[in-house]
Amino acid sequence: MGNHNCNEGLDDRCRDGDGSIRRKRGDTLVGTPRREYGDAFAPGVRSDKRLDSLLEEAGANSLSEYLGRRR
Repeated sequence: MGNHNCNEGLDDRCRDGDGSIRRKRGDTLVGTPRREYGDAFAPGVRSDKRLDSLLEEAGANSLSEYLGRRR
């Protein structure tokens, strides 16, 4: 499954050189993670909004933090 240009762990997620899971790019559009997490991800937010803007407005430092607040 994975991309051959990244260091993968047991969960097939790309990792930085130090082994931590790579952060989602800020210029990712909200529609991209919405395809993975479903329509409940960022309800009421346009799919063409940038993820970094969404996180800033929500006061979250990462996608993981944002998702954790929504559960």
